[in-house]
Amino acid sequence: MAKTRILLADDHALVRAGFRALLEQQPDMEVVGEAASGEEAERMVAELQPDVVIMDLAMPGSGGLAATRRIKSQAPKVQILALTMLEDDRYFFQSIQAGASGFILKGALPVDLLTAVRTVADGQVYLYSSMCKKLVREYLEQVQPAQPSAANQGLTERERQVVCLLSQGKTGKEIANALGISAHTIERHRQNVMAKLGLHNRAELVRYAIAKGLIEAQG
Repeated sequence: MAKTRILLADDHALVRAGFRALLEQQPDMEVVGEAASGEEAERMVAELQPDVVIMDLAMPGSGGLAATRRIKSQAPKVQILALTMLEDDRYFFQSIQAGASGFILKGALPVDLLTAVRTVADGQVYLYSSMCKKLVREYLEQVQPAQPSAANQGLTERERQVVCLLSQGKTGKEIANALGISAHTIERHRQNVMAKLGLHNRAELVRYAIAKGLIEAQG
């Protein structure tokens, strides 16, 4: 089985060392390089052609956001997992708009980081669980239940819960366990959501929600 090739981009050597130690314990992952700035990350992507870049947003120079935009324009198949200390809506929306496929906090558990890497490497979108809950809560505050907007196509509360968990990269079985219903029911909800929105996968689902204003950027 081919391993996921990962580039670490963070200006703190200790952070990179900790991530490398964790990632290289995984049989399906290998760290192919380390960068201490956005500019260095761009050069190393061109040289090493990694599958995933773990990109710190707050680095010296032009920073991780600008590097994300340039990398995605030059190497669109490279998946970028945005990394930040701050649970801030602005960083989330800016990173997704720049082309990142995932967003995770530096304070996340190791298992969350591994899940995030595997999710974006698979071409899906990963949202850190606390951010996902926050965004869904803000969305529910914006939408009046009695008058569903054209953008949400009449999603039920249960379907919105499924959307949230799908966005976190959860499997059908994991979602079923979390919600206390059968995997068959989860699959039916998933199919209903995709049909209502005219989408085909989790990446499209999250990007559609942002693009159509189901969740609005703050600041």
